[in-house]
Amino acid sequence: MTPTNPLLAPLVALIAWSMVMWLWMYVTRLPAMRRARMKPDSNAPRGEQMNQLPPEVRWKADNYNHLMEQPTLYYAVVLALVLAGGGSGAEVALAWAYTGLRVVHSLVQALINRIEVRFVLFILSSLALIGLIVAAAQRVF
Repeated sequence: MTPTNPLLAPLVALIAWSMVMWLWMYVTRLPAMRRARMKPDSNAPRGEQMNQLPPEVRWKADNYNHLMEQPTLYYAVVLALVLAGGGSGAEVALAWAYTGLRVVHSLVQALINRIEVRFVLFILSSLALIGLIVAAAQRVF
């Protein structure tokens, strides 16, 4: 068996975490919709119906959406590093830092939604992402 690049583990971990958030979103959203006797209305403006749900329910969906935004850059840069022969200790540490910080960000947003804490976590994860982008640029240019 050929050993896999160590950069793939944090990448797959973040993908798996995204699906945990997807499940958490629906496990909380569907019962809340039933309690509110909400019937999906395709003519309602985007987000209007979901705004009727309690904030604690919406936080999970908001976080799931966030996991579909900036992390797409992370997936691309990690795959670029893998293709360019990356996988050094520093690159792997940055990849795990990004994944870990995004998981913590998710938990903060889904459970307490403290914006100032989320902001710090977002900045720190963004710095890890920038480090990965710099590492990829050094390998390909």
